[in-house]
Amino acid sequence: MRRPLADEIRPQTLDEVVGQKHLLGEGAVLRRLIESGSSVNMVFYGPPGTGKTTVANLIAQRTNKTLHRLNATTASLQDIKDIIADVGTLLAPGGILLYLDEIQYFNKKQQQSLLEFMENGQLTLIAATTENPYFYVYGALLSRSTVFEFKAVEPKEVQIAVERALAIEKGRAALPLRWEDGVPAAIATACGGDVRKSINAVELLCQAAKPRDGELCLTLSDVEQVAQRSAMRYDRGGDAMYDLASALMKSLRGSDPDAALHYLARFLEAGDLVTPCRRLLCSASEDIGMAYPQAISIVKACVDTAMQLGLPEAQLPLAQAAILLATAPKSNSVVEGIGKAWSDVKHGKTGDVPRELQNVHADSTGMEREQGYQYPHSYPGHWVRQQYFPDAIKNAHYYEYGDNKTEQAARAYWEKIKGK
Repeated sequence: MRRPLADEIRPQTLDEVVGQKHLLGEGAVLRRLIESGSSVNMVFYGPPGTGKTTVANLIAQRTNKTLHRLNATTASLQDIKDIIADVGTLLAPGGILLYLDEIQYFNKKQQQSLLEFMENGQLTLIAATTENPYFYVYGALLSRSTVFEFKAVEPKEVQIAVERALAIEKGRAALPLRWEDGVPAAIATACGGDVRKSINAVELLCQAAKPRDGELCLTLSDVEQVAQRSAMRYDRGGDAMYDLASALMKSLRGSDPDAALHYLARFLEAGDLVTPCRRLLCSASEDIGMAYPQAISIVKACVDTAMQLGLPEAQLPLAQAAILLATAPKSNSVVEGIGKAWSDVKHGKTGDVPRELQNVHADSTGMEREQGYQYPHSYPGHWVRQQYFPDAIKNAHYYEYGDNKTEQAARAYWEKIKGK
């Protein structure tokens, strides 16, 4: 049976690994650990196809330990016990290196079962995860490990692996194999930093290539079909989704309409309407607020329209909302004001509602004095000085006028009315 190309091309030395220069470049800590043959527990965190398994294999070769692989999506506690049973036997004379992929799918008890053997050095753990390990890996296990973050590989680095794969396929093809200019770069760019995905794309393209004039030709149009929707990493409910949501929100706040449209487009490509709609609605109050109060009404209308239209037409009202928010004047006076008020309430700074503000039903309960509420509309400028806060916090102050035109106009108006 023919080996998958991605497995056949797997690097055998650190210098053959593409990307991850921050971890494997000359002088980098992880490279020094591997070259010294050190045996330490590690957590590899990063997106798929970035070299986590490859580096684990290289570590196993250097440390002379027996390598076992488990995937937490299918492994059980018994699988761990079976591996640990080899410790100290002829099956694992130098100890065991356990590569545990997708560790976030192991529950606390399963992760705890590894601790005893990690402590005495009989088992070295390299756990891999595509999710933030500080959220998904048991604290005691994490404290005994060093976290190394693998990053999506840059297209120019991926292209090195793609060209290596094309050379292998060319050497074993039944007919002469060639490719149009730009094919390696197109594959490398479309894979979204996932080297494995790019190698799989090469293999698929070569298997599907049609003979033409006595040769096989890989075309850019074929690359586009094979790599469609693959340049983007998106996992609904995972780190990638929250990173995109954060980037969209911060681009709106930073008044960059181009970046906002970019991140919005990534949500649309993933078919997720709900997440960007929530961010747009939130930004209308959090980042624009009183600087342009009408923004929230317009954004709400755009969101409602988008949800009724569905994709692909939903792109238009959502893009309109994103551009509006990104180019609107900014004010965080709303979030600052409610933040201060809520903080006081959380810390018990409240008090009884003033008698003047209580519901009028209090006047019919035989209380010794009338309510005494002064109706603002009965006074010039529709305002009269009276206390609205409870006595305990009567001098509290939360809202500060923003420095935008709308809020400064409101400030000038009320300063005139109140005689300041």
